[in-house]
Amino acid sequence: MTGTPATAIHKEQVVQDHLITQLVTGEGYRQRDPATDYDRPLALDKALVIEFIQQTQPDAWAKLESHYTASAEDTFFTQLAKALKDRGLLDVLRQGIKIVPGIHFVLCYFQPASALEPKRVAEYEANILSVMKEVTYSTKNDNRLDIVLFVNGLPIATLEAKNRLTGTTFKHAEKQYRTDRSPAGEPLLTFKRGALVHFAFDEDNCSMTTRLANGKTRFLPFNRGREGGAGNPDIDGEFRVAYLYRSGTWGKAIFSREVLLDVIGRFMLLEVSGKKETLIFPRFQQLDAVRKLNAHAQSFGPGHNYLIQHSAGSGKSNTIGWLAHHAINLHNDADQPIFNTVVIVTDRVILDRQLQDTVAQFEQTQGVVKKIDGTSKQLKEAIAKGARIIITTIQKFSTDHLKALSGQGGRTFAVIVDEAHSSQSGKSAQAMTDALTREAGSSDEIEDMIAAYQKSRGPQPNISFFAFTATPRNVTLERFGTKGEDGLPHPFHLYSMRQAIEEAFILDVLQHYTTYSAYYQLEKAIEDDPRLNSRKGQQRVARYANLHETAISQKAEIIVEHFRRHVQPMLNGQAKAMIVTSSREHALRYYFGIRDYLKQQDYSDLKALIAFSGELKHDDQTYTEPVLNGFSETELRGRFDGFKKDGTPYPETYQLLIVAEKYQTGFDQPKLCAMYVDRKLAGLQAVQTLSRLNRTMPGKEATTVLDFRNSVEDIQDAFRPYYEVTALEANSDPNLVYDLEGRLFKFGYLDRTEIDRFAETFYQGKLSGGDRAKLEGLVREAVQRFEADDDEGRQEEFRQLLKSYMRFYSFIAQVMALEDTSLEKLYSYGSWLARLLPNREVPPDIEITDDMLKLQAFKTEKREEGSASLGVGDTAALYAITEFGAKPYTEDEQKELSEIG
Repeated sequence: MTGTPATAIHKEQVVQDHLITQLVTGEGYRQRDPATDYDRPLALDKALVIEFIQQTQPDAWAKLESHYTASAEDTFFTQLAKALKDRGLLDVLRQGIKIVPGIHFVLCYFQPASALEPKRVAEYEANILSVMKEVTYSTKNDNRLDIVLFVNGLPIATLEAKNRLTGTTFKHAEKQYRTDRSPAGEPLLTFKRGALVHFAFDEDNCSMTTRLANGKTRFLPFNRGREGGAGNPDIDGEFRVAYLYRSGTWGKAIFSREVLLDVIGRFMLLEVSGKKETLIFPRFQQLDAVRKLNAHAQSFGPGHNYLIQHSAGSGKSNTIGWLAHHAINLHNDADQPIFNTVVIVTDRVILDRQLQDTVAQFEQTQGVVKKIDGTSKQLKEAIAKGARIIITTIQKFSTDHLKALSGQGGRTFAVIVDEAHSSQSGKSAQAMTDALTREAGSSDEIEDMIAAYQKSRGPQPNISFFAFTATPRNVTLERFGTKGEDGLPHPFHLYSMRQAIEEAFILDVLQHYTTYSAYYQLEKAIEDDPRLNSRKGQQRVARYANLHETAISQKAEIIVEHFRRHVQPMLNGQAKAMIVTSSREHALRYYFGIRDYLKQQDYSDLKALIAFSGELKHDDQTYTEPVLNGFSETELRGRFDGFKKDGTPYPETYQLLIVAEKYQTGFDQPKLCAMYVDRKLAGLQAVQTLSRLNRTMPGKEATTVLDFRNSVEDIQDAFRPYYEVTALEANSDPNLVYDLEGRLFKFGYLDRTEIDRFAETFYQGKLSGGDRAKLEGLVREAVQRFEADDDEGRQEEFRQLLKSYMRFYSFIAQVMALEDTSLEKLYSYGSWLARLLPNREVPPDIEITDDMLKLQAFKTEKREEGSASLGVGDTAALYAITEFGAKPYTEDEQKELSEIG
């Protein structure tokens, strides 16, 4: 920025000139003259293409000249132009071109994973990066682009620069691309054939797109984030967008050789869905997360935990795919691989399929990615045979034979956990760690074996965990977070919900929120007045009222009329809505209620689908999801979207999807514009359910929620911990494990001698049938003492405390080394005891039926309407585990049916 005359500081050219200067002086770019060096019809810098080829592949060029003599250069560019048109620039850069007779030309050399081959390193360094300004690119007129970046003479990126001091911003640059940069007939701007990406920027902000489509062009934010929100932070002596062109504390510049060629070689992706093609260029937070995670792993090796808090809808599947392929190619200073195997783990089958498809698209070498879509035996074989990238569900790690997998302690693993929740802090996660760490030939001393087993629960030197979630729980933060100066765990990388909303990458689902209250009057319809459990009785009476045909029909009318008036016109009639119900039966009643109302009003333009698992009986008939919808469960996503996998439309259009649990998480449908909620939501469930609405698409500017069961305050309380960075108020106290242990032994049911004898057999290895009988016999000694106690309150308190111990020990043992084998013994013994303890006998509840109660009146009224959006700093910290509320069982107060009703 130095040396600019004061009279010129307000010109737009100042920003672009500064960027070019930094690229030339700091990043090794050559500045080229567009008047003499740019070929408009080919959209190439032909001289640099030839220079690169002749310097790096002289033998191939000599062969071309010997075969084609004087027409060698023309032949080369003719075939290059054809390859660019047919296959696209990205594929040409990665795969090169071939010319008869079998002459292969490489158009770009990517950075090798290892420096063991100096030739490959030299080839990478031989790539020529260049820049032109004020490029008259058009073959039709004299339209110019501010900046074009090239690699080996091929165009990689175009840039339009604005200067806020002149009253123009990156938004004006976006508009310029939409209105004055038509791609029709322009090789440089043609999708796939021309430049890979187009940037609009000013001093403060940047956005990008990979496809110019005139007025339909969609730009995505490409900013670092500022104080938890949108934008970029200040940089001393520089523009806020300096991360594009200048390396600094934020890392290597985006346009540096290292980053730009990495993006081209191992990030960019052509996504094909039916007839639709999308060129994916990583957004800043995706690129930043992958590069920072790999840089840390490369510097410090395996054995570390990383929590990545990225907002829902932020492209997590692609980020995981990029991380996996980068991690498997990481080498240390001794050129040894950091990780032998990458294991991608998810706890949701639907998302597992999505991840498998996404990761497989990044596969460059056949067989690198191993999808475990069969049994856990298949997973065991994949690990034993040294598969490079494995994708599986966490449940497959929890089988007995996987726990016994040996000989893996000498290998290193990167375990990428998708949607890290409490399941990654429990038994399934422990079984996974066992599978990857237990070594053959352990000590025969029982105490040593137990100590080793306990140690294996904690951090392992051969395993790094990379945990992704938008909504970390308190245990997730403690398990995977990075300790800060305050001693508390924090995410390693953050892309907050607030930043995503402010950047308009996702929508604020709380912006238009309406709540309703239901009022009902019931009358007892039987002479008897049975006494009911007060709390459960009230719940059953309320359930009866909410499931009543009158209640459903009123809500169905509200939903359908609201959808027709406010939602259906959106997205040119393509808008969808989800109805969230409290149970499978509730969903079925809604399905019939919506169907009947549509028939009554002759609304033939609206149709509803239902999603639920298993079978349901209603009015002596059995129903399943496929029977009601008229097609298989696997077709539902496509049918609801309206299009088949090949892009052709289905004959029928569905606008409403009625769900109960199913599809409330892991369901990505950008056309969802409204949600109708008729179930209690709290905490993570509220955030994850409502976040189904937040995906953006052209024409979708807002969402709406009608909520029949929750207040605005309830929903805001659920969102607050996850709006900005999720924080923990304090660390959990590990000494609580001894508090729980002491409380358990006070009951007199447990005997330490029996527990020690149990451990001597349990930890010896594979159990025979006789061993299992012996262990069960030992545990039944405690069961008999438990059954001899006639105090049901004490029994119930013990049950609850035992469950608390099992959960808390499993969690805390993964966070730190406990070095106390008695705790490990109690955990293993307790797992058997919990299964063998008799269940508490609970008197059967009286089912409320139409014969018992009559609904005299039901009324649904609007209660709150407006914005429920959170503001800057409107957050709440999560609480640590501080106590366990096991309470003695006491008989609930009993009330008569007439009093409850």
